[in-house]
Amino acid sequence: MKKIFFLRTEMDRLLTSSMLFSCMLVVVRIAHTGRLTFIFMIWNLFLAYVPYALSTWLVSRYTQPGTRSRGAQLLLVLLSLTWLLFIPNAFYILTDLYHLTDGYRHNQVPQWFDLVLILSFAWNGLLLGVLSVRQMERLFLRQASFLKGWLFIYPIMALNALGVYLGRYPRYNSWDIISDPLELIKDILMMIVHPFRNQYAWGMILCFSILLTLIYRMLRGGSKALA
Repeated sequence: MKKIFFLRTEMDRLLTSSMLFSCMLVVVRIAHTGRLTFIFMIWNLFLAYVPYALSTWLVSRYTQPGTRSRGAQLLLVLLSLTWLLFIPNAFYILTDLYHLTDGYRHNQVPQWFDLVLILSFAWNGLLLGVLSVRQMERLFLRQASFLKGWLFIYPIMALNALGVYLGRYPRYNSWDIISDPLELIKDILMMIVHPFRNQYAWGMILCFSILLTLIYRMLRGGSKALA
């Protein structure tokens, strides 16, 4: 009997349980306050799951024999680019920690509850992102062996940091590359052409890219130490 996609492995089952816990916290908060505050985080979590689901499928598909044909390789490239557009959503949830000190607070909800709620979403997003990047790293090591270690990881994390910045501040979405590509490209080019005018942006992108790279390397190494 074929297992359900998101319940196939122990890690998938743990991820599913953790994500359900996060969503349950939002439902409890809504029921208690009568307000839909933080319901958007469920959507954010879904967007974070998309690249993980995609990378999981790609790994299962392209570790099988018979995937060296031109058509299969073209599909791999197209889906990998799609993955690249969505993977920043996984790390974007970390910035939702901002909501601990802004107008989303409610006097009927203890601050510790909101802390647990937001941290649980941030943790799930981070874990989905790290696992997804690891899957793609393994896949591309098979496809292009020269993409090893930092040569693959840091550029990916730098693009993630750029995506997080574009999502949090100019408020772009992953699908804007299709719906509004010219405006998106223009804003990125302006950041590149005028780096000193955009010191705030590049500062965040640099720090966030280093942080994500260190988190990735530590979690990868920590998993071996805990085994």
